[in-house]
Amino acid sequence: MRLYALCDQELLDSRGVSLEEFIEIAKDNSAEIIQYRNKNADTSFIKNQLIKIRKIYDGFLIVNDSYELIEFCDGVHVGQEDLAKIDSDIFTAVKIIRKVIGGDKILGISTHNETEILEANEMDLNYVGLGAYRDTSTKDVGVVLGNSLDKIASKSKYSVGAIGGVKKSDKFQNVTYHVIGSGLLN
Repeated sequence: MRLYALCDQELLDSRGVSLEEFIEIAKDNSAEIIQYRNKNADTSFIKNQLIKIRKIYDGFLIVNDSYELIEFCDGVHVGQEDLAKIDSDIFTAVKIIRKVIGGDKILGISTHNETEILEANEMDLNYVGLGAYRDTSTKDVGVVLGNSLDKIASKSKYSVGAIGGVKKSDKFQNVTYHVIGSGLLN
């Protein structure tokens, strides 16, 4: 199992866990990637959190959505809904993000089904998140893929991170990363 740790500020706040504590837990679990997600803060707060993480973590650091902060991290992850906010055509949205972040930075998007995986194969990405694998209490999940996630992942030409209710003990054949957030705190 390769670990991609999802550091969600809302989750940390609700559990009374500091950013530093979460990063230490992620490091103790050999996280190769940490994604910092904060859907409610302003850009300045997110920037400061990225700077804090960078001081104590030397793996890959990804920011969720805030591609304007690319200079403070190694890449950006964007969900389908957030791509649509950038441009109604998600292919154009990915091109816009890629132009801003450059070719040497990591770009990943969320996918939820085979159609979105096949669309992602036509984009300039580095990886895709695919899910939800199972229902989760930390995010509203439209569709749970369950055991079909691994089959859908096999259609991707990119590395796949299984998202949504993933546990460290889950087994996949076509998934590169287990994307785990709250599961690290249990």
